[in-house]
Amino acid sequence: MNKEELIKQISTRAKVSQKEAGECLNATLDAITAALAKGNKVTLVGFGTFQVRQRAAREGRNPRTGAVLKIPAKKAPVWSAGKNLKERVEGRKRQLAMSNKK
Repeated sequence: MNKEELIKQISTRAKVSQKEAGECLNATLDAITAALAKGNKVTLVGFGTFQVRQRAAREGRNPRTGAVLKIPAKKAPVWSAGKNLKERVEGRKRQLAMSNKK
C-alpha cells in the first residue's frame, strides 16, 4: 500500500474527502517527524513506537576497492510494532483496539 492508497482508505473509513484525509495524514506525519527531529519518542498505544537512536561511529569497507572507511556516528529513526499490531498480523486478534471512546 502506498500513500495514495492509504489516503483513499482513510477517506472511506472516516467518511471525509480524499483532500481532508490527505491533509490529516500529512499533518500526522509532520507531527511525528517534528517530534523525532527534537529527539522525542512518539508512542501510539497498541500500534507502535517511533524513536531516534544514536548509531555509533564505525569502520566500513568500500566494496569495490576494499579500502577502509570511517563511518561517522549519526542519529537514525527507528520503529517498533506494538502488541496489538503484532497480534493482528499473526492472526491472533480480530480487530485492533482503536476506537473513538472518550
